[in-house]
Amino acid sequence: MIQPAKPDLVTVNIDGKEIAVPKGTNVIEAARLVNVDVPHYCYHPKLAVVGNCRMCLIEMGMPAVDPATKAAVMDPATGKQKINWIPRPQIGCGTTVSPGLHVKTTSPMVKDAREGVMEFLLINHPLDCPICDQAGECKLQEQATGYGRGYSRFIEQKNVKPKRTQLGPRVTLDDERCVLCSRCIRFSRDVAGADVLGFVDRGSYSTLTCHPDKKLDHNYSLNTVDICPVGALTSTDFRFKMRVWFLKQTNTICTESSVGVNSVAWSREGTLYRITPRRNDEVNDTWMADSGRVLYKQVQATDRLTSETALDALIAQAAASFKASAGAIAVVGSGRSSVEEQFLTKKLAAALNASVSLVSRTAQGDKLLISADRNPNVRGALVTGLITALPAAQLTSLAADIDSGKVKTVVSIGEDLIAAGLTAAQLAKVSIVYLGTHANATSAAAKTVIPTVTVFEKAGSFVNQQFRIQKFIQAIPPLAGAHNDLSVLAKLIAAAGAAAPADQIGTLWPLIAAEVPVLSSVLYKTIPDTGVLLDATTWRALPFVEDQTLHFKPAALAAATV
Repeated sequence: MIQPAKPDLVTVNIDGKEIAVPKGTNVIEAARLVNVDVPHYCYHPKLAVVGNCRMCLIEMGMPAVDPATKAAVMDPATGKQKINWIPRPQIGCGTTVSPGLHVKTTSPMVKDAREGVMEFLLINHPLDCPICDQAGECKLQEQATGYGRGYSRFIEQKNVKPKRTQLGPRVTLDDERCVLCSRCIRFSRDVAGADVLGFVDRGSYSTLTCHPDKKLDHNYSLNTVDICPVGALTSTDFRFKMRVWFLKQTNTICTESSVGVNSVAWSREGTLYRITPRRNDEVNDTWMADSGRVLYKQVQATDRLTSETALDALIAQAAASFKASAGAIAVVGSGRSSVEEQFLTKKLAAALNASVSLVSRTAQGDKLLISADRNPNVRGALVTGLITALPAAQLTSLAADIDSGKVKTVVSIGEDLIAAGLTAAQLAKVSIVYLGTHANATSAAAKTVIPTVTVFEKAGSFVNQQFRIQKFIQAIPPLAGAHNDLSVLAKLIAAAGAAAPADQIGTLWPLIAAEVPVLSSVLYKTIPDTGVLLDATTWRALPFVEDQTLHFKPAALAAATV
């Protein structure tokens, strides 16, 4: 494991508490470290600071020094250095800590300023919290309660702005709720690289809209919904489907590519309703692609594989194929399998004395959070020793072995062999044991089909492009008629004549740690939410396909820039 370097620290005083914080931290983040809330709307830790909502006002002061001698000016009443307080409130988002900085977040001046800002923001904002789709996630609602005056002096008619405006295919705007924080504008322009949003008109008539002839249709548009603090932007897909406080949140990992975006699966009573990003500053900041958010729909897809046949009967079918083809078996593993499944796949191949292949799956990366390697766990296959070289897109060698009669049974772990280059005629020559979640040409040609579960229906871990091992947790129960991959693989290993290994995450990991050197100090239960960076020295020279992404620089590129 590689330990991150410790940053330089400066000492500041917040509400009477002294704390050492990293140099460059602003007051909002420094206060957060001592559990002091500085309310804000426009500030976001991953966006440029603009200071236009004025909600994060604080009172600040600096240690007094004699202008002539630069000596500290002492307060005779306390015996400590005197603090020169600035007579007007300052914005916390735009104030960076400096040694000796003193901050008050609850003084009468701060309280009065916050109440004024809240009263101003609520002049035109409808108090429709019971019907707002972002009820439960709305900072305006929370902060009106925590920091508002509780009444409004505004007696004129409110300015009613448009509702249900489609900014793009996935985002709906209720403009009357917008407080003009500009988070969505800055995200689209600065992070997604799509400058499509802006404000028009002035004063109370200011309105968020798209630039002429443009739409909010880039693949990161739903991040604007995540960071909208007041319920103005909502997901068209999730809108009004479920109250968020009814939903269970489960940490998971996006399988769209090798980036390994940290995300949260939101479910209720075994049904998934949405996927949102989870903060990991080393992987995805707080963002994820729209295309990764819809993967949960695969769980209830019409082509999902299920079987009413008992698992033991399916295993017996596979065992018959193993016996009939002894010594002529090939295993096609998957870069979509978890580390634990790849570990057992290796053991299955050893028990069958079978060759092992893996299928590469590549496409153009977007240099942000979708990499060129569309398998989430090729590096897991390297770490576990399932493969020793990077996979190819076509199973050319396996095709030749089938044509020559060297292979008579193929065990496919979720891979469509037709898509990987084999022909229907070649599939007809072999007995196929297929483990997978969805129907395809291979499952249609298979002699034995064992339905397995999606990433949302099981627990496990992936190793991303940085060689960071990250765990995901089971969010919902398995679909009826589908079986956990670990149980299936363990039973197949036993059917192949070897001792059955553990088939539960907790009991399997001590075995993994004992047999995989890079994972010798890791257990599933000890992997933190942000993952653990593994020592990748062994594989650093391999020609990985990924280009640079948000927090990943290819080894060759990194060496060239040193």
